Amino acid sequence: MATINIRSDVKDPFYRYKMERLQSKIEGKGNGIKTVIVNLTSVASSLARPGSYVIKYFGFELGAQTNSNPADDRWIINGAHEASKLQEYLNGFITKFVLCKECKNPETDVVIKDGHIVLDCKACGKRSDVDLRLKLSGFILKNQPKKGAKKDKAAKRAAREAKKNSNGDDDKGSGEDNSNNGSEEGDLAIEANSDDEMTRQAEELDAPREVKDDEWAVDMSEEAIKARQQQLPDDLKQKLVLGGDDDDEEGGNSNYDILGSWIISEAEEKGKIDNVEDIQIYVKAKELGIESKHRTILVLMQTLFTDDIAKQIPKRAAMLKNMVGDSEKHQKSLLGGLERFIGTRGKDNPKIYDETSKVLILIYNADLIDEEVVKKWGSRASKKYIDLATSKKVRKSADIFLTWLNEAESDEESE
Repeated sequence: MATINIRSDVKDPFYRYKMERLQSKIEGKGNGIKTVIVNLTSVASSLARPGSYVIKYFGFELGAQTNSNPADDRWIINGAHEASKLQEYLNGFITKFVLCKECKNPETDVVIKDGHIVLDCKACGKRSDVDLRLKLSGFILKNQPKKGAKKDKAAKRAAREAKKNSNGDDDKGSGEDNSNNGSEEGDLAIEANSDDEMTRQAEELDAPREVKDDEWAVDMSEEAIKARQQQLPDDLKQKLVLGGDDDDEEGGNSNYDILGSWIISEAEEKGKIDNVEDIQIYVKAKELGIESKHRTILVLMQTLFTDDIAKQIPKRAAMLKNMVGDSEKHQKSLLGGLERFIGTRGKDNPKIYDETSKVLILIYNADLIDEEVVKKWGSRASKKYIDLATSKKVRKSADIFLTWLNEAESDEESE
């Protein structure tokens, strides 16, 4: 299930704090019509708040009856209410009862003290009061979260589902510790050891609550890997990653092939490659231990794009920049991957060669490649990534960009 930023005013796709978009369905008719929020337990867990707080807030705002703490995990609001409208109300709940009033960070705990509701921020240390005039404030004061209390049946069921879908021992090692925290503590207070946004978000997504969706679980058995590889396009069946470099692992059924086949299967499941989110790809690469390898860039260049690559590059630029960095080896892999992508597709669609210069300008302007690296690449054909004749053809199709680059440098020197 797709995730969105907890803060609706933050549009950064790599914003650390995520939650599922609210999903609802309307049941019944006439006077018996009602709205069931199917993923409220997961959303509440992402906010580190009891589900009863969220559903009660909806009830107060809509003037409708709700069921708090349902034993069957069916959170119901009387009447018909669209998910988009409920999402707007949820944003109000987040602003009033989740976000720190100082730093706007959702890493807060609810503390009840002397009849006051306090949001204790773990990010900046600020303790801010919640407005007691709000209707939900009275409900919270009467239904304080119990520290160390056991999870309710809905939370236990969600935990069991997460464990069932996680396909590995990660949950076995961490599930017990997280269960002690309950929904009051949440999983938002995660230690950030790096300033890298994607790395921090990947650490957050590694938590058990983020593994609830099937999209994070991939069958890694030998039979499943072989089956996925058979479904790869013909040009990728040869081998997603080419051999021969110093610090890289072997080819064949390597982690690079697993990543490539996983991306393709995700694209098929979600309808198209553009629907596969950057952070999912990064987390998968991190899970396989290849997020920092230059060969991973080769795999991404061959699997993330279609004939509309010129339109797709800007959307992937942030992730690629994060993974390429300033490494010359990674930049060469990016250019090699592009060369193989254009050359392979050009056999069936010669018009794809018209995109070469466009794409090079886009990745150059996005600081994905340095001037010297791309000039060196353009000066000589190579059979490292594709046959020599095709390599020459790809470089020929890059003449517009290479000429522009040389002329721009000459203009700077004359000035």
